Amino acid sequence: MITLNVNGVSREIDADPDMPLLWALRDLFKLTGTKYGCGMALCGACTVHLDGQPVRSCSVPISAATTGRITTIEGLSSGADHPVQKAWIELDVVQCGYCQSGQIMSAAALLEAKPDPSDADIDDAMNGNICRCGTYPRIRAAIKRAAQIKRGGGST
Repeated sequence: MITLNVNGVSREIDADPDMPLLWALRDLFKLTGTKYGCGMALCGACTVHLDGQPVRSCSVPISAATTGRITTIEGLSSGADHPVQKAWIELDVVQCGYCQSGQIMSAAALLEAKPDPSDADIDDAMNGNICRCGTYPRIRAAIKRAAQIKRGGGST
């Protein structure tokens, strides 16, 4: 048995230690907000936090996550009240939505590290999160808005 701390809850699974974290989250824990995109850590759709850092869950074996705290999009907040989620809704970022949980998780990690990110900081942090719909201008605006919300600059 392998124990993982997912969204603040210790959960046991009987799985191959080499299983990608993505599949444990989606198939075993039924947390389907984290998406499968490429399977090679190139697109960012599967981004989750491991000890507060964004990681591509398709390339992290569950054995590498046994001592860490895993946060998925479902665990980012209760009721979509995280500043990034509020900004995403306020600015209507989503088009098809497939990549957005990964985008949101990367943006949330960025704002934890840099509460007032520059455009270069945003570009750096979001590099590798692909949006096939091209919502990049709205993503950038939402990250800036989330930074304002986080500083107490109002919410939706």
